[in-house]
Amino acid sequence: MPVGLRELFKRREPVLSGWSTLSDPVVQEVLLRSFYSIVLDGQHGMQGFSELREGCARAAFLGKPAIVRVAPGDLASAGRMADLGAAGIILPMVESAEEASRFAKSLRYMPEGTRSFGPTRAADLLGYGSGRAYLDEAGRSVVSFAMIETASALAELDAILAVPELDGIFVGPSDLSLAIGDGVLDPNGEGTDRQIGEIVRKAREAGKAAAIYALSAADAHRYAAMGCQLIGVASDLGILKEGCRRVVNEFRGAR
Repeated sequence: MPVGLRELFKRREPVLSGWSTLSDPVVQEVLLRSFYSIVLDGQHGMQGFSELREGCARAAFLGKPAIVRVAPGDLASAGRMADLGAAGIILPMVESAEEASRFAKSLRYMPEGTRSFGPTRAADLLGYGSGRAYLDEAGRSVVSFAMIETASALAELDAILAVPELDGIFVGPSDLSLAIGDGVLDPNGEGTDRQIGEIVRKAREAGKAAAIYALSAADAHRYAAMGCQLIGVASDLGILKEGCRRVVNEFRGAR
């Protein structure tokens, strides 16, 4: 049975997660063998339903949790990815407590939520054997992350964090920098960092998980020091590009 996200959050060190944008299953496996978990990017990535489904399965087979980022407002896909075995769901562009509540409830069964029952694949992948066993033991295990990345979300942050069903927040530094910097992209700027630190502090004080995307290992170290518990680092495509550049530059430098 894969290690659950909630169990990983109990550890002292943050959960480093690979970030999957490419559709190749071998690339997903490479990420899973190196990182503690994987984020399958269904918002900006090049993956369709089949690739997301197989990514969830590969994560389960390797004993690690898969997290899926769905498109903004796509609650139907959020529930469907949970049915396919996703351990966590990220919803982008959440701007109010009402949106956060609808999202979080879409991942919980009645009477607490609105998720329809049909976790056949999830029950098999996660080792529960039957839908009833999944309902009894894992029905509340899917972690909901509301992305905080807009001016409206910042204004409503306290109310969003007060949503009882919501498990955590996920900071998007790039969009956040655009929101607070009048359209200037500066994810590593001092103002962006100050805002991230405040978001993370409030989230932890509210008893919510704090997660973020980091462009590099150096950024990940900085966010870990702020208290982030889940950090998505770089991306498969970014790592591939950087690796190619490094090999070419090393070859040229050795000539």
